[in-house]
Amino acid sequence: MTDSPVKTRRDGAILEVTLDRPKANAIDLATSRIMGEVFRDFRDNPDLRVAIITGGGDKFFCPGWDLKAAADGDAVDGDYGVGGFGGLQELRDMNKPVIAAINGIACGGGLELALSADILIAADHASFALPEIRSGTVADAASVKLPKRIPYHIAMELLLTGRWFDAEEAHRWGLINEIVPAASLMTRAWEQARLLASGPPLVYAAIKEIVRDAEDAKFQDAMNRITQRQLRSVDVLYDSEDQLEGARAFAEKRDPVWQGK
Repeated sequence: MTDSPVKTRRDGAILEVTLDRPKANAIDLATSRIMGEVFRDFRDNPDLRVAIITGGGDKFFCPGWDLKAAADGDAVDGDYGVGGFGGLQELRDMNKPVIAAINGIACGGGLELALSADILIAADHASFALPEIRSGTVADAASVKLPKRIPYHIAMELLLTGRWFDAEEAHRWGLINEIVPAASLMTRAWEQARLLASGPPLVYAAIKEIVRDAEDAKFQDAMNRITQRQLRSVDVLYDSEDQLEGARAFAEKRDPVWQGK
């Protein structure tokens, strides 16, 4: 996708997705639809195991919604495509790990996009905000996600004030996994991606489905659904060759060879 605002690069089982819309990597409706197609295809391709999402350049990860496009007629409630805004945060059955490599400013919908990933790695100059309050609208996805990720009163302060905060503060509240020098960001993201790509994909799928299903469930209800094999990914895992391979490899004191089946 060399002429697209969404660039992709594949290396083995890893897909790198770069949002590249100068000057700021803002997302309009057309870009959101492309991102949805990219992540849907990633989800559905059995040969791909891990995705990295990052931004082009070294200043912006993503500032969210393209307000200039909105002024030209893009409706804020328009067709964002499969997966909703940014193609990721509402994509159903995304049972593969996604890493966000935050290379700069991540605000508004851009921060919400980053929150859709499973592991967040930030460059040391990255900064964050949810400034929707200042333009008279709501950071809807962040209002759902943020109070579940960090202390409630901190989440509410960030949502109600729209203030900026840096990578150090984001890390202190557990919003991101780690901070690295900007020059090392993609190297670190690929290191993490290769580690995950070497792991058991059926187990990853089960973990992600269990986490989603149990988010608002009582503990015993969630456990009952798992043990009764009511979750598709868990049912597939328990009957899989990989489940047997893991046991054999342990008994034989060797590294397992995961087939994803």
